Amino acid sequence: MGEQATERRSEILPADRPGSFILRMDGMEQSHVDLVDPTRLVFDYVRRLGDVVDVQAPGGQPLRVVHVGGAALTLPRYVAARRPRSWQVVLEPDEAQTALVRAELLLPPRSGIRVRPVDGRTGLSGLHDGAADMVVLDAFADGRVPADLVTAEAFADAARVLATGGRLAANLVDRAPFAHARRVIAGIRTVFPQVMLTAEPATLRGRRQGNLVVVAGQHVPVEELTTRVAGSAAPYRILDDRAVSDSFGGGRPFTADDAEAGPEPEPARRRGR
Repeated sequence: MGEQATERRSEILPADRPGSFILRMDGMEQSHVDLVDPTRLVFDYVRRLGDVVDVQAPGGQPLRVVHVGGAALTLPRYVAARRPRSWQVVLEPDEAQTALVRAELLLPPRSGIRVRPVDGRTGLSGLHDGAADMVVLDAFADGRVPADLVTAEAFADAARVLATGGRLAANLVDRAPFAHARRVIAGIRTVFPQVMLTAEPATLRGRRQGNLVVVAGQHVPVEELTTRVAGSAAPYRILDDRAVSDSFGGGRPFTADDAEAGPEPEPARRRGR
């Protein structure tokens, strides 16, 4: 959800029910927000990120979350509703977009959500060691994950910001044979001992480009998420650490010298899938 401070056309449109809205950026459906029920996560990959939040700590316990990428603040709103008194910082450089969202999609009082007008790399470097329980990477510029956010150096900074037991959750987009994702995951593995991945079955089978939610930390919640997905309205596959190595191994980590942005969005993703 927005990363580079380039000039983009953002608009907010009515969605599927009263009180629900879509943030569209440069023709792409970027965020869905339900102001009546902020715990309703419509986009499948955001629901998966919500599941990762839900298993990070016992229900209702406040969390310290750093969001790299803001858009309409869907996941921060979810955290605030599910875990009151949480401390949340959103790193979003597009000030015009943030102003539009604040004006038309009001945040609830005392939400604990603070938006800093800064890019992800700069914002991460300015945070204290151990400041967060989670770092959520969900940032896009022109539909692509920015190159500077997928380097080994960026993941080392994210690891530094995380407290003991903290986790990184990164939303990537790719298509089989997952050349870009393999390199990103290799970079994540340089600093995190365990990695897991969730994706729609069609994406893993190579039928279409899709979202790959990667979770990394000292321990990854495979068992907890497996239980949650069993009752999910939108089933997804879970790959544990060994399965990630088998299916997404062999990559060479991106560095600041050779980093590449994520793949160009395919037509289906431009329609908000």
